[in-house]
Amino acid sequence: MRSNRFRTTTLAATALLAALSLTACGSETAGSESAKAGAAAPAAHQAVKQSLPPAPAAAAQEKTPDTGTGSRPEDIASPPARSNGKNTTGTTNRTDSSSSKGSTTTTARTPVTCDGANTRAAVTTVSRPLNHLLLTLTNTGDRPCYAYYAPALRFDDAQAAFPVLDDSMPQAVVTLDPGKSAYAGIGLTGEPGAGPSPREATRLQVHFSGRSGEGSTGTPVTLTLPSDTYWDDNGFVTYWQTEMADALTY
Repeated sequence: MRSNRFRTTTLAATALLAALSLTACGSETAGSESAKAGAAAPAAHQAVKQSLPPAPAAAAQEKTPDTGTGSRPEDIASPPARSNGKNTTGTTNRTDSSSSKGSTTTTARTPVTCDGANTRAAVTTVSRPLNHLLLTLTNTGDRPCYAYYAPALRFDDAQAAFPVLDDSMPQAVVTLDPGKSAYAGIGLTGEPGAGPSPREATRLQVHFSGRSGEGSTGTPVTLTLPSDTYWDDNGFVTYWQTEMADALTY
């Protein structure tokens, strides 16, 4: 009986040791698994963090304005401007145009000498003063022109030019802008009985003076005189005037 009890005790002790051993192994295994799980946790947490969407602030910074096309504002072409005959591209295409225009304008506005090529002349009768004609010169060119001194007149085939009335000299040279006119009065005869009898004329040659006043320049014109025009050597022609009344004062 004692032997059996010892054996039983021994068996019980052996079983207890085996159980304790199994418990210890289980604890170690569990601890090892827990340790492994704890070591793997940061990596899993890191992976989760990397897969998260960006923070709201960062997302707001990276978001582009909603253009309807997904393009950036600078990639969107501006709508075509309405054409109104002017340059609407925002760029002034004036490559040398202003300077060339100024040059052209300056050239176009440089005055020239008035003559038959750039003017139109006309001769008409007037009621006052008596025995007078009015000579009108109109600039038909595209530049101003200078009407220097007085016109040199010849009736029909007269050998000498008609006398000029020095008292009619204006204070400055008459300048005609395009379309403007100058005037000269023609006194047909002098005092009665002061010279040869008046002669009838049908044509009037008009020559133009240059800046020097010596001789004539440019293209002359020939005008048809009003009917019953008589002149004598004591008549005169005035300098060119800017006003008709001034030309008919003498």
